[in-house]
Amino acid sequence: MARSDVQLMLDVKAGDEQSFELLLRRYRTPLVNFLYRMVRDLAVAEDLAQEVFLRVYRARKDYAPSAKFTTWMFRIATNLALNSVRDNRYRQSEISMDQTVSVGDERRSMEVRDLTPTVEQVLVARSRSEMILRAIDALPEKQRAAVLLHKYQELDYDEIARILECSESALKSLLFRAYETLRIALAPLLNAEKVSSSAPWGV
Repeated sequence: MARSDVQLMLDVKAGDEQSFELLLRRYRTPLVNFLYRMVRDLAVAEDLAQEVFLRVYRARKDYAPSAKFTTWMFRIATNLALNSVRDNRYRQSEISMDQTVSVGDERRSMEVRDLTPTVEQVLVARSRSEMILRAIDALPEKQRAAVLLHKYQELDYDEIARILECSESALKSLLFRAYETLRIALAPLLNAEKVSSSAPWGV
């Protein structure tokens, strides 16, 4: 039976280096993907992920399982990402959100793609992804982090509130504003999809 994150971290605290390697393998890809969506630069995302794990390792002696390991890890990652964005030290990448990202030997798509897309579907998906990317990028930093943690990392409200160090009601308000902004920004996309779904492709 696989050990839980908390048990692995407690084993790391006790001096088990192999348990830390297991945590790194378990979370490196989702962590890099989250950071990539925040800073829009894969090389920077990988550097920040290394820094996250370095901080986790350095803090192993003080670790106490008072919250989920993922809450602790993503809090560190979010703070690092927000700092990097606010410092404006990193160029915003033009790579679309649905591009495949390589992490070690793993390859993972940012978005679930049709296995046999037509040319039209590829063009529509690319345009859709770019529009969503621009809308998310335009959100205030904390709203963007909340949306990414909620939508892409699928964390619950309590966990995200702990990561962003706010109350659950404040988080819900933050997400409401973010999704309302996205709804308005993506209204042309939603309207276009309604039209295209009601009529076949023309020639």
